Amino acid sequence: MTRYYTKDHEWIEVDGDTGTVGITDYAQGQLGDITFVELPDTGAALAKGDAPCVVDSVKAASDVYSPVSGTVTESNHALADEPELVNTQAESGGWLFRLTLSDAGELGGLMDRAAYDAFVGGL
Repeated sequence: MTRYYTKDHEWIEVDGDTGTVGITDYAQGQLGDITFVELPDTGAALAKGDAPCVVDSVKAASDVYSPVSGTVTESNHALADEPELVNTQAESGGWLFRLTLSDAGELGGLMDRAAYDAFVGGL
């Protein structure tokens, strides 16, 4: 599995043609305590840059953008009862949704971990 990052602080972990999407640890730290997560519906068709999720925190509500185009196959329903998983496990159990990639070529415009860490270091 390969993980990629966006400048909007989303990550996508790709296994074959399936991508698991979440927000980075940096993003959850900026948001503060997560109080609610609005997840996309299974079957939703997303274009790269669409905002299928909203993460609400004590500080703000923030859109989550899809790093690639695809069709949603699953949402992390554990977040309905435990939205704080996004805080405690942002880059593992606090994932938001999975999708089937429709254009793997879109991954080429994303960053690897080293590039993302350098990007965050410059903020």
